[in-house]
Amino acid sequence: MADPTMQTFCCHRGNGTDVALTLMRNLNTHAYNIVCIVSSTLGILGGIYQILPRKKYPRNPKWFSLSAARGRKLIVWLAVADLLASLGVLIRSVTWLRFNNIMPVEEDDSGVIFCTISSALVQYFYTATWIWTFCYALDMQFVLNEKEFDSKYYHILAWTIPLLTTSFGLSILYIPDANCHVSKSLLTIIARILPNYMVAYIPIALIMIYNPVLYSQSMRDMERIITSLSGQFTARERDIIEAVKMKFLSINLVFYVCWTPNLLNGILLWILWFDVPLSFISVVWYIMAFLNPLQAFFNCLVYRRWSRGSEKIVFPWQKSESQILTKYEISSSSDLYQEKEEKVPLLRNDPSTSINRIT
Repeated sequence: MADPTMQTFCCHRGNGTDVALTLMRNLNTHAYNIVCIVSSTLGILGGIYQILPRKKYPRNPKWFSLSAARGRKLIVWLAVADLLASLGVLIRSVTWLRFNNIMPVEEDDSGVIFCTISSALVQYFYTATWIWTFCYALDMQFVLNEKEFDSKYYHILAWTIPLLTTSFGLSILYIPDANCHVSKSLLTIIARILPNYMVAYIPIALIMIYNPVLYSQSMRDMERIITSLSGQFTARERDIIEAVKMKFLSINLVFYVCWTPNLLNGILLWILWFDVPLSFISVVWYIMAFLNPLQAFFNCLVYRRWSRGSEKIVFPWQKSESQILTKYEISSSSDLYQEKEEKVPLLRNDPSTSINRIT
């Protein structure tokens, strides 16, 4: 999982009075690592599934355009970040399980280095998933308002912001001696630990607030576009709107489910610093260990097309076979290029298929 408390475990051991040290004594680390391994394995499978190339079978290409590929590219990069984050959790948990410890023992410099690097990479890639989630919502606005946006700026945001936040938070935490537990005053401890919590939790909170606003605006734009194109708003159009609404709701729900426990953990730790409910926090930790890596698995469900026959996954050993187009596919591809001026990539002209028609 990606949590600032976990990153404090990488510091050299202190005098045993730190909250993180106290929490560790109440945590079954063996069970915790097992949960991480299971959930991260599912996350890896979900990320791989989402990255695999698709061959689409549009029943009616009237609503399609070349810009429809934009959403798919963002989803793939989100899956890449999810995959790497889950892989980092898996490697870290397997190593900890193998050596039967999470916190480095005294004078264990190699353990401190491994814990620091692995935790930094996990934090970096999970932060990247948050930014890609935001970019996908933002791109919906650009597409629906027929605005071009160079994808390189998404990459700059999604890979640079995590680098800055992770480097800033962990540098204050670890430099110069990775002794964040050893301090002469509570104020010094807070000054070293709090910034890392801030840079980890503020992006989550902002996306939880702002993404629903973006999707709400996208819904209004969608209604405007459908009404203007059809000249009416009947049950047919309402079905399309409800489909898009369910799609956006599912995306937001996955993000909230996966990351709300992290916010709850941070709030409780800082509000109840001197009287932390250790049993409850331990339960929250197991929930985070389970849900954080599962984001990749859940994403492959909410971002994919669910309608049967709308697309086909092209596995590596099927590549040569996928290059053979049927007469129908050639005709459909030709129609897609003829309709390249259309700017509504989210929908098809078949309203009977709810979520499954959304990229």
